[in-house]
Amino acid sequence: MDKKRTEARAPSARSRDRGRATRRRLIEATAQLCTERSGGEVSVAEIAHAAGAFPNQVTYYFGSKDALLVHAAFLGLLHDARRLERLGHQAPDAAAFRRNVARAALAMPSLPSAARALAAAVSRPELAPVVDRHLQLLFRQSERFARRLLDGRGWKARRPLAVEARTFWSTALGAVLLVRAGAHGTVADLDLAGALTIHDEAERG
Repeated sequence: MDKKRTEARAPSARSRDRGRATRRRLIEATAQLCTERSGGEVSVAEIAHAAGAFPNQVTYYFGSKDALLVHAAFLGLLHDARRLERLGHQAPDAAAFRRNVARAALAMPSLPSAARALAAAVSRPELAPVVDRHLQLLFRQSERFARRLLDGRGWKARRPLAVEARTFWSTALGAVLLVRAGAHGTVADLDLAGALTIHDEAERG
């Protein structure tokens, strides 16, 4: 009896593994296509072909193409945020850190896609929980990075790091949304560095 149960569980586990692998391939292929298209439209057929999957697997695993686009947009944003962290570690002082990180964040290719995901969640309430999960992951990742950086450098922040991370990304994403909505100006007009309060010994006075 135990042997039969084990044999029954094995195919199920393999099926789940295949499902997770397919889901991951779909997200990664979508993220890559969106980056290559610079925000242009990507079809379900193109996504499936790039991922080595079937078009109906998009709706099977994600419910809709829009939900898949949200996952892909934030996957790209999280990867870019990791690269941003490496840049931040190279800054010689806190002023350079604020300046370099802000400039690089606004130039990230994933930022417009993430902003579109936010806009989609406004008109598609079923996407809101997906967006929120990814945003919370982004905020936590950035908060952990800031804590490691401050502990290692002896720098300080003038507010809790959870607030620091949320304020930074909310400002960056909000700037892109404003530009996409037709507001006059560009993201270059924004003082994103001013949204950071991280400082070092020389600035404490």
